[in-house]
Formats: sequence, structure tokens, C-alpha cells
Amino acid sequence: MLQIDLWKRVLIWLVCVTGLLLALPNGFYTRVEQSNDAAAEIIAQGDTPERQALVAQWPSYLPSSLVNLGLDLRGGAHLLAEVKVEEVYAARMDALWPEVRDALRPERATVGSFRRQQAPEGQIRLKISKPEGMPRALELVRGLANPITSLTGAGGNDIDVSGQGDIITVELSEAEKLASDDRTVRQSLEIVRRRIDEVGTREPTIQRQGADRILIQVPGIGSASELKAIIGTTAQLTFNPVVGRGSDPDAPAGVGNKVIPSLDEPGAYYTIEAAPVVTGECLVDAQPTFDQNSRPAVNFRFNTSCARKFGDYTAENKGSPFAIVLDDEVVSAPTIQAHIPGGSGIITGNFTIEESTHLAILLRAGALPAGLEFLEERTIGPELGQDSIDAGKVATIVAFIGVLVFMALSYGLFGIFANVALILNVALIFGFLSLIGATLTLPGIAGIVLTVGMAVDANVLIFERIREELKAGRGPARAIDEGYSKALSAILDANITTFITAVILFAMGSGPVRGFAITLGLGILTSVFTAIFVTRLIVVMWFERRRPKTIEV
Repeated sequence: MLQIDLWKRVLIWLVCVTGLLLALPNGFYTRVEQSNDAAAEIIAQGDTPERQALVAQWPSYLPSSLVNLGLDLRGGAHLLAEVKVEEVYAARMDALWPEVRDALRPERATVGSFRRQQAPEGQIRLKISKPEGMPRALELVRGLANPITSLTGAGGNDIDVSGQGDIITVELSEAEKLASDDRTVRQSLEIVRRRIDEVGTREPTIQRQGADRILIQVPGIGSASELKAIIGTTAQLTFNPVVGRGSDPDAPAGVGNKVIPSLDEPGAYYTIEAAPVVTGECLVDAQPTFDQNSRPAVNFRFNTSCARKFGDYTAENKGSPFAIVLDDEVVSAPTIQAHIPGGSGIITGNFTIEESTHLAILLRAGALPAGLEFLEERTIGPELGQDSIDAGKVATIVAFIGVLVFMALSYGLFGIFANVALILNVALIFGFLSLIGATLTLPGIAGIVLTVGMAVDANVLIFERIREELKAGRGPARAIDEGYSKALSAILDANITTFITAVILFAMGSGPVRGFAITLGLGILTSVFTAIFVTRLIVVMWFERRRPKTIEV
């Protein structure tokens, strides 16, 4: 009747002990006081001040993961950035110019010679020497257009080409600009997320606001300036042909070229072609390393298509210099000595070890497609919401104590058994939150408070069923067995529907909503486990020891 196999008993207690061990570190760490810079440095190393404080007083052979506190409980950095989407238009036109040039070259007999003219940013203007060849020139350039695949501009082309007199104008179509803006913000959002994840911070809030803004909130980081240093650099790596070298920053570059400074040669300036051979978007890996002189450097590797393109360029331009450009500064400008197959290379310069590591992180995460302008930046302390934090703590404690007292008064000894399971339930929640590295916020505390109330629902159903069986004349053992069996379907139905709601909240929500969904979902799983297995095991062990003739529930 009331029999639980030995292996099941061992497994149940093993889960409980594991949950307690995972939860215990949260009660043993001491919050260390550090300066903002020191705290930020620890986080940049993938650690936290609390985690470091715990290491000194917690056995190394036991679990040491902690529940991360959210921005509202712990403080951190808050940034609101605007993506400069217009920069992408100019980059697209610079990348398109070689294709326009290559398309018109075979038709010189028809269109004559042509030259790129000065034009507003985001446009290509070229002048042809034979205006009578304008229809053919427009046909060739329009042939470079691609259909727009996004929903906003489906059916249109990505470029508008027009001609007047002997001038051809090429620019992005309005539909393509809208699609490009959306792509740029989405790509920036993902790259910012990857950069922050690279340095080990957990559960940041990174979400789109409006058409071209990104909200970034990172708990636990020491200052907004440290966060800006991680995400504010575009880290755009390009490989460009070198036209010339000089010392005058205002020297005429020529159409299609630009003058940029050298990174580690003060006073040196390079004139390079604006259209790169390959870009950092082709990188598949970047790692800090050392060059042949044991100086810090960064090793990089291209994907297959760009490796082939880079190899072809080096094979065709032996003896010519080319520039490795990082954020519009020439890192180095070596001369191509031989064909470079394989698509791998090394970036050398006057780097420190920290700078080479930081550069590798930025390159590995990917280049931001456009610059970010930080409209708002704040370093937030947890004291900003101290009243709410205190109220949340009080609510949790009052709810917990109230439930314990209610169960003890309503169901006597069986209520005490339920209270033991409830305490284990809360410990299991914190244990699993620590295991998955979740972040606890005020909405998450609300989820725990709700779980505390819901956790006893299953026990109430079971105990009421036992009462009904006792009133029907069943013996103690039969009443307990029937009570658990008959209440099982109602418990599962109620909790499965709530768990589905928690999953939907997690999938569709963001920020605080997700924090609530995580604690609610975990609380449902642990409360079902403690109600169906833990309390039953406690009751069975008590019954086997006492063998009572009658019971009161």
C-alpha cells in the first residue's frame, strides 16, 4: 500500500541534498566593498566581487555558483545608444563603386571614359564623356540592382539609378533604406549582445527601443564608462590597397580614396582606396598571440569565400603595399611579398597584452555595422530602489511565515510535513537558479512569493482527499494512499497550465517579465516534486516508524 522502493527514496533525497548544496553558497558569501574600477575589472575577467569573496570561505570541492542579482537589486550600468544608420548608406555605395566601374569598362566605345565625381554621402555620381551612350550606361548600372527580399520593400530594387546630361547618379532606394535601417539595428543589437557576453557578464538587458535606438542595462558592472569601452568601439577591420604615404592629413586623396593616419607612427598618413579588398565581417576567429619578436599581436582567420578573395588579390598584386585598417587607422601597411593562401594572418603593432586581448574580443564578436551615439548613460546603484527591495523582502518573509503557520494550524502534523517540503522547495528554487546562472530581480521575487502560495495548493488537495477517505471509513494507510493517488490528476492539471503560461511569458517577454517567468516556472517544477514525492516520502517514513491506528489531518 504505502511502499516506495529504496532507489526512489535515495533519488528523492539526493535531489533535495543537491538542491541544498547548490543554494547554500548564496547564504555564505559576503558582499565586498570595492571601487567601481576594481569591480569592473573583476567582471571583465568573467568573475564577480561576490564570487571572489565566496572563494575565500567556501570549500573548493562544493558548488560555488551564486544567484546573480539584477539591476534593480544590485545596481549596474545603463546606456541608451542611437545607431547611426546613415553611415551604412555611404559604406554600401563605396562597396558598389568597383562593381559599377567593372560594368562600364567593357563599354568604353559606347559610353566613353568615365570618372567618379564628388557627391553627397550615400551617393555615387560619375560623369561619362559620351552623353549619347547614357541609355546603355544606365542599362548596365541598373543591371547591378538586386531585388529587395524584406517585407518592407518586397518587389523593388535596392538601388535607384538616374541619368541627366552626362551625369549618372546611383543611390539606395527608399525601400532599401528602410530595410537597411532595420538590418543595421538588428545586427548592432546582436553584436552588442555578443560583446557583452564575451566578458562574462550575465543576464544583461539589451533590447531595441524605437526605430534606431538600443537600451543596454548590465547588472553588477562598475561604471557606464567601462561598459562603453566594451561596446562603443566599432572595431571595423578592413584590408585596403595603398595609393600613397605622406605627412599631410589634408593632402588631396582623389575621388574614391581617403587619407587616414597611422596607428603607431605619429605624423604618418596613408592614402588608401576607400573600397576594401576584404572586411572584418569575413573573420571567423581572432585570438591574442605573439609575433616573431615576442610582442603582443592578434591572429585572425577568414571564412572560405574571403580567404579565396584575399588569396587572389595577393597573387595579383605582388610587390604592392596594402593597409590593414582598424577603425580608420592604419595598423600596418606591409608590402605583399608572395601569394597568401589559406586566409589567415597576424595583426602586429605597439599593443599591450590587454590591448591585444581586447582587440581580439571585439574582432571575434564582429564589427558594428554603424557607429553608436550614446544619448544617455548612468551608473545605477541598488539604493535607487531600496524601498522596493525592502518591501519585496518583507512580502516574501510575511508570505512564507503566513503559509507555514496556516498549514501547521490547519493540518497539524501533516501540515508540519508540508512546511518541511515548502522549505526544501524554496531551497531547490535558489539551487537551480544558481545552477543555471539566472538573474534575480524584483519581478523574480514576486514569482517566488507566488510559488510559495502555490506550493501548498498541491498539499492542500492531497490532505483534503485524505480527510475525505478517512470520513468514508478508510484505514490510515489506505486513506493516505488514496489521497495521493486521487489528487495527482488535479495537481498535474493545475500546474501544467500554469507552467505553459510561464513558458509563453519567457518566450514572448523580455527583461523583468522573463525574470518573473523563470522563477515561476522553476517554482512550479519544484513544488510539484516536493508535493508528490517529498511530502509522500516523509509521510511514509513517519507511518512506517509509528504505525498509528488512527490519524488526524
